[in-house]
Amino acid sequence: MSVLNARKSIAAKARFGVTASMLLAMAGLQACTVGPDYVRPEIVTPPAWSGELASGLEATPTDLGAWWSRLGDATLDGLIQRAVASNLDLRQAQARVRESRAALGVARSDELPSVDANGSYTRQRSSETTRQGGAAGRDTGEGFDLYSTGFDAGWEVDIFGRVRRNVEAASADLDSAVEARRDVLVTLVAEVARNYVELRALQRRLDIAQQNLRSQEETLTLVRSRFEAGLTNELDVARARTNVETTRSQIPTLVAGARRTIFRLSVLLGSAPGALAQELETPGAIPSVSGAIPVGVPGDVIRRRADVRRAERSLAAATARIGVATADLYPRFRISGNLGFQSGQFGQFFNGDSFAWGIGPSFTWAVFEAGRIRGTIAAQDARTEAAMIAYEASVLRAMEEVEGAMVSFAQEHNRRASLVVAAEAAQRAVTLSQELYSRGLTDFQNVLDAQRNLFSLQDDVVQSERTVGTEFIAMYKALGGGWETFEPTTDQPTSADGNGAPPATAPKPGNTATPAGATSSNAPSSAGTDRAASAQRAVFPPASALVP
Repeated sequence: MSVLNARKSIAAKARFGVTASMLLAMAGLQACTVGPDYVRPEIVTPPAWSGELASGLEATPTDLGAWWSRLGDATLDGLIQRAVASNLDLRQAQARVRESRAALGVARSDELPSVDANGSYTRQRSSETTRQGGAAGRDTGEGFDLYSTGFDAGWEVDIFGRVRRNVEAASADLDSAVEARRDVLVTLVAEVARNYVELRALQRRLDIAQQNLRSQEETLTLVRSRFEAGLTNELDVARARTNVETTRSQIPTLVAGARRTIFRLSVLLGSAPGALAQELETPGAIPSVSGAIPVGVPGDVIRRRADVRRAERSLAAATARIGVATADLYPRFRISGNLGFQSGQFGQFFNGDSFAWGIGPSFTWAVFEAGRIRGTIAAQDARTEAAMIAYEASVLRAMEEVEGAMVSFAQEHNRRASLVVAAEAAQRAVTLSQELYSRGLTDFQNVLDAQRNLFSLQDDVVQSERTVGTEFIAMYKALGGGWETFEPTTDQPTSADGNGAPPATAPKPGNTATPAGATSSNAPSSAGTDRAASAQRAVFPPASALVP
């Protein structure tokens, strides 16, 4: 009997040794990762802007963290702070960051074993006509009890990198959500600043309209007096009356525009439309900027723009998902085990003889899927190509927006200078025409023309001041500045480098696996790799005209 027990013990140890060797071998195979490795595309950008920078703009590096402070308006600074704290679009973007962070945690959980506790009681009766129930004689037809409790554990041995690629994709998704939040923040700050400038311009235009209305009403009174004295005809009175009412008709439009702008600012701050009415109804100066304005070089824009960074991170996520889809061509290996107690009698449930355990590997392999897996890989490959094109488009769009904003800002600045001179001359023309008319030395039509011209030019000056301010805002929005000031420490991208640039991770040509030991010959989807590699080659101006 002791010899038999010894043999059983030796056999059990041998089986355990074989099982342990298999498990260790499976764990050691995890170094192989299918799918293309991602390398951030090298985008070639010009060393300088397309034309010579206009006077007042400098191609020097600058800190854009609080660019709106250059407008020198404390009220605007306060509105931006409150908008960042309360804006609903920004809060939505923050919620999406938290969602992506949670999704990354879910993906990472697949790298670790799962353990479930279980317990059950079963009263059952086996068939008497089967070997188990009848021939084996375990169940005599009366049935039996089965008590069971313990732990079940399982772990997917990620031999071909499906789980690792999924974690890589989820990490890039989190980075993309962070950059999306930054993009919303940049847009929010610019919208608050733009609407504030619009409001102050509308209030200034309203003040000018009211001043001109009073001046024209005085002229109408003078013409009436001359008509009643028989010194002029009724035509001059009608003309003066037309001038007055035309100016008066523009005031309601300006009032409505100012009210709508206040409503818009209130909503941007996450408040009811009229919440800022009392605070902002008092007119203020139109914010303006003075001194040289640094704009940097094109390469700075690409590194800073949140929408470009988001597009790059989306490309990284799409590339990683090629690996997730490719892994389905290979078997999935899993180690499962259980530990607990089983007994047919509750009184013996926790006896040593009721202890039970089991451990062993298993695998599943989709041998025939009628082209589903290959189709999934091809679809993901196309998504990656589309993401690469979107990244290229975001780079070109960023440079276009900056170039356009710089041109508009510089040219409007020059236009404003001319309008100011013209408005001063128009004011002098009004004064002279009124003096000459009062002495009967000129026709009344000259007075009306001078007043209309003055009102139009004064309004144009204010609108030009507004445009200079809004183009300044558009320029700094295009440069991608503003998000650094309000950056929460928890929203740093998970794989950004030390300089804050997008992580150096587009498919690397010719490499569909990252092994210790695996080579591109092991890759099952060369078409996907070739397309991903070709997507890396961005179409931009010739290298001879640019610098990397």
